[in-house]
Amino acid sequence: MADIISYFGTYTPAADGAAASFKFEYLCTLGFAAIVIFLGRAIVARSAPLRKYAIPAPVVSGIIFSILVSLIKGMGIVDISFDASLMKDLTQNIFFLCVGFGFSAKMLRHAGGKLCVMIAFAACLLITCQDLLGYALSQLLGMHPLLALQCSSAAMSGGVGTAAAFGPIFEGWGAPDATTIGVAAGTMGNIMGSLIGGPVAAFLIAKHGLKSDPNDKPEAAATGKVPELNNTKMIMMFALTLLLAALGMPIYCLLDNIPMIEMPKFIGCLFAGAIARNVMEAAGIKFYVPEVDAIEHMFLELYLALVLMTTDFTKLAPVAGQMSIILIAQGIFMALFGIFVSFNLFGRDYGAAVMTAGNIGWGCGSGSNAVANEKAIMDQYGWHTIAWVLYPSFAVIIDDIYNPIFLSIFGGLFRS
Repeated sequence: MADIISYFGTYTPAADGAAASFKFEYLCTLGFAAIVIFLGRAIVARSAPLRKYAIPAPVVSGIIFSILVSLIKGMGIVDISFDASLMKDLTQNIFFLCVGFGFSAKMLRHAGGKLCVMIAFAACLLITCQDLLGYALSQLLGMHPLLALQCSSAAMSGGVGTAAAFGPIFEGWGAPDATTIGVAAGTMGNIMGSLIGGPVAAFLIAKHGLKSDPNDKPEAAATGKVPELNNTKMIMMFALTLLLAALGMPIYCLLDNIPMIEMPKFIGCLFAGAIARNVMEAAGIKFYVPEVDAIEHMFLELYLALVLMTTDFTKLAPVAGQMSIILIAQGIFMALFGIFVSFNLFGRDYGAAVMTAGNIGWGCGSGSNAVANEKAIMDQYGWHTIAWVLYPSFAVIIDDIYNPIFLSIFGGLFRS
């Protein structure tokens, strides 16, 4: 029996008071991710409120799945886990590479310098306010300021990666368990961002009577024809994404070695995609947008499914008190910031509403959340090229430069 079980994963019997554990191998993990994708789409298709408020499908089913797994673990039946780290890394990086590949210089000129300045200003203002709010609450709650920062811009704007990177730094500065708290806060932030962004954007669209421009279409559909995917073109574009992902590593190496800045790997891939797109355009090298779009959407869905289905809610129990208060406050602040600041700075039109959904996505967890929120809004209300191609990548770049610098400087004030 043990030999048969080993084909599906690794089983560890109960010992020393600990429950038995089972870790599914990666193909079984991908199978569960597929179930999450199918289930999420089925639930959203049958739920008018979920469609109205543009909640991403993998988020809905992923949360349900992870809650069930956490309940099984919490009841001491068996500790179920999944071999997903490599696949999450792959899907995230390929997805952001495809996003970067859509970042054309022609589009940037079309967007205008004023919008880029507003996006950068909003990103820096949000990060600063998140940390100031976290610090103020830490003084009221009697919490270590560095732990509050882990529940603020480190986990919110920075996501799990930035929180995990600053955890050991803050622990060395005298904040115990900073890594655990930061990762837990980042996990909850991912969920918050996915649940808040769509409803806020839907509220803005309804309140201001906003509509998408029917002439603004995805690049792949600019001709007015339904894009037809071609096997040969798909293979060529998939091979290109793999090559560019590898070329993104030296870019990541250069950026990550800038003093006082913690860069996630996907930024290198994003830059590689953007550079390749513009070089190929300038050189007249042929590429195929519909196939890249298909790869982008496939890897986004899979990434979200893997992240949400592997969320372990039991890890939040030891830090649930003070952390919950700060996270709730950050979520409320993020929604208000989107309605009263982001929407106004971005132009008060339909594109501004879509970008506000994206702002809430990365402001509560990750760039992937930003794109998922925007995609859910556009699937329901209509396309917006600038919001889709420019906003997530540009805002995340600003975040990944400013956030580590501000955390290092502001956090350094509280080191013991």
